[in-house]
Amino acid sequence: MSIAYLSLGSNLNNPINQVISAISEISSQPDINLLAQSSLYETPPIGPKQPNFINAALKIETNLSADELLQAMQKIEQDHQRQRTIHWGPRTLDIDLLLFDNLSIDKNNLTIPHPFLAERAFVLVPLLEIEADLTTPQHGKLQNCLIQLEDRFDIKAISTLKND
Repeated sequence: MSIAYLSLGSNLNNPINQVISAISEISSQPDINLLAQSSLYETPPIGPKQPNFINAALKIETNLSADELLQAMQKIEQDHQRQRTIHWGPRTLDIDLLLFDNLSIDKNNLTIPHPFLAERAFVLVPLLEIEADLTTPQHGKLQNCLIQLEDRFDIKAISTLKND
């Protein structure tokens, strides 16, 4: 079994429901075991003027390969009517594969760790909520990467998804 970390985001068509629905769909996949999920966060967009995003992060265990996991997540995006028309534009659902075990992958369709992992507070804040001491060989301690990002203060927790 492999451990992977995912980032989810949406800013169209009821973004909170989009993310919550996607988490449910991911956790119901037969080859995926949901280990941890972050709170929901409201985050400002990068790119063209558009609504704020709702973001979350997941830690999963899977027996899928990284490529198979990517395909499964793209299928969920398609089921949510994801359209790739504007680079960094609005979207119904975006699921990024951030980390997969300690692998480094550099293919046309998949780069692991995610190429912008250490540069995006909207990814790091939810990710570090579920695993505060997370490190990568490429970036070291991700908490140190977050400290360097000024936009970390623009991120607001809006809801916990945990069943306490």
